[in-house]
Amino acid sequence: MQKLLVTGASGFLGWNLCQIAAVDWDVYGTSFSNAIAIPGTTMLPIDLTDFQALKQLFQTVQPDAVVHLAAESSPNRCEAEPDASYRLNVTAAVEIAALCADRDVPCAFASSEMVFDGLQAPYLEDDRVSPINRYGEQKALAEVEMLERYPRTAVCRMPLMFGAVPPTASSFIQPFIQALRSGQDLKLFTDEFRTPTSGTTAAKGLLLALKLTEGRLHLGGRERVSRYEFGCLMAAILALPTESIIACRQQDVPMAAKRPPDLSLDSTKAIRLGYAPRSLCAELDALVGKV
Repeated sequence: MQKLLVTGASGFLGWNLCQIAAVDWDVYGTSFSNAIAIPGTTMLPIDLTDFQALKQLFQTVQPDAVVHLAAESSPNRCEAEPDASYRLNVTAAVEIAALCADRDVPCAFASSEMVFDGLQAPYLEDDRVSPINRYGEQKALAEVEMLERYPRTAVCRMPLMFGAVPPTASSFIQPFIQALRSGQDLKLFTDEFRTPTSGTTAAKGLLLALKLTEGRLHLGGRERVSRYEFGCLMAAILALPTESIIACRQQDVPMAAKRPPDLSLDSTKAIRLGYAPRSLCAELDALVGKV
């Protein structure tokens, strides 16, 4: 079997992707602060911002393909720690593209819907980027520099993702579920829209992109929903109490990073390649008893 190197394997998306990829690949996953065992994956600890360690990683593994997922993905933390987040989100990403170029192996990169300002959704791959927070700025810059260094890179803009999680990570629904089960108020925006999908569907899309495409690709879900609409649907399907779900607006919740209002992605291009996001109902049904 060919070797697949997955950075950020201990994160939510990486954990999902490694388990799916292990069917067809000899998978090597990296972690930094969170050690974890993943079935079918050889885990390797590394600080990806240490270029010499990164170079040694490639020499040791000799990957036939790379999926780069590791990132500082909290917009608020990127605002608070701009230098540290830049080293991981931009510098390390470009170095990985360069190492893939040196070996002429396929590379897929998890970018973000946050490269847009949320004012002209739904977004196509060729729409102008216009980030309004530091995380979006860093992802937009990484896209450009990775493609300049290695045009064969598949730059996959990922949506809001959810699903079952490892002990080392979370998706955006885990705090929702915890709040509802404990009877705490859960304030959800009625004026922030996304095209969410499950971590498993997103992971399959990344592996598809790794094999079939290069350049930018959107891997959003099929349905545009507000966070409030999603929360109500999730509660209904997972049989969670709904009394404490409270509708609110973005302006009601102060945050360090600005939040775009509508980051819906048009994923027609990916669907034509074989990407197959399911309905939100089907995705949530699959989580019954697992979250």
